Amino acid sequence: MKKATYSLLALAVLAIAGVLGYSWLRDNKLPNFRKTAEIYVYPGTTAEEVLAQIAEKAQVVSLKSLERCFKAKQVEQYLTPGHYTVSPGNPSVYVARMLNNGWQTPVRLSLTGNLRIKSNIAAKIASQLLIDSATVHQALNDDKLLASYGFTPRNVFSLLMPDTYDIYWTASMVDVLDKQKAAWDAYWTAERYAKAKALRLTSQEASVLASIVKAESNNEAEMPKIAGVYLNRLKIGMPLQADPTVAFCYDYKLSRILNKHLEVDSAYNTYKHAGLPPGPICVPTRAALEAVLNPDFGGTWGAGNLYFCANADFSGTHVFARTLAEHNRNAQAFRAALDRRNRK
Repeated sequence: MKKATYSLLALAVLAIAGVLGYSWLRDNKLPNFRKTAEIYVYPGTTAEEVLAQIAEKAQVVSLKSLERCFKAKQVEQYLTPGHYTVSPGNPSVYVARMLNNGWQTPVRLSLTGNLRIKSNIAAKIASQLLIDSATVHQALNDDKLLASYGFTPRNVFSLLMPDTYDIYWTASMVDVLDKQKAAWDAYWTAERYAKAKALRLTSQEASVLASIVKAESNNEAEMPKIAGVYLNRLKIGMPLQADPTVAFCYDYKLSRILNKHLEVDSAYNTYKHAGLPPGPICVPTRAALEAVLNPDFGGTWGAGNLYFCANADFSGTHVFARTLAEHNRNAQAFRAALDRRNRK
């Protein structure tokens, strides 16, 4: 009788050990998810809400295993906001530790498109990161913060380098600006500084001119010619007379620029003030910067193209001219084509 009792106890112990052993294996070693899932944990989110999100998006194999690990690792107490990736090969314990320790997966921050108004730039960054747009906008106008990077609120557009960046979703504006400064430093090599100097430009002035080139056209192929026109005008002391600088004075709210708008009292109005404006009028792209540093003068510097206007074929490109008479003919051809199209 005693022998049978001992046998039953031994079997019970083995069974319990087996269950505990499998639970440990299930929690710590075995993959517990069927799909890859992107998880965003906002401040104030509870562990229960995150567990439910993971269970649904990653298609959890054993919900009990995930619940055990959340409880054992005290996720409710240590849960860290961030962007996380749950992969099919992850065991439950790894996911719990990942959430507790903030082992985030970077997101892709895209700074592309027409970046010309600070509020819109702030909204674009805030739509991709946890940071709010008001904080971004404040940073773009923070004298002390920008001074630490060698910039000001007036020329901060030059600091922003359009591209796509890997960055943590919970990044601060300091993190964002650190990325931009690193990209600026990487772009401005000794060779590019030398090219700017040969054109009698500083790196900041090259950015200002590149911003005008970018505002004039999205056609990268003709950007060197547009840059050449403005560099020719600068060389001979001719006002830039760039419409985009006037549009900037009106926060780009004008549907058309009329003669009355050319009288706006602003240092950015290149119809009234010679030389470059005091800061960039939008965020210049790398293509625009390259165009400024490698211009097509349409001849020798200062004696090439001085004018350009929209192409009469409505291709979105421009035609260039060395003389005012030639330019007037090109402009008349465009107006005539526009009249014909309007009549149709």
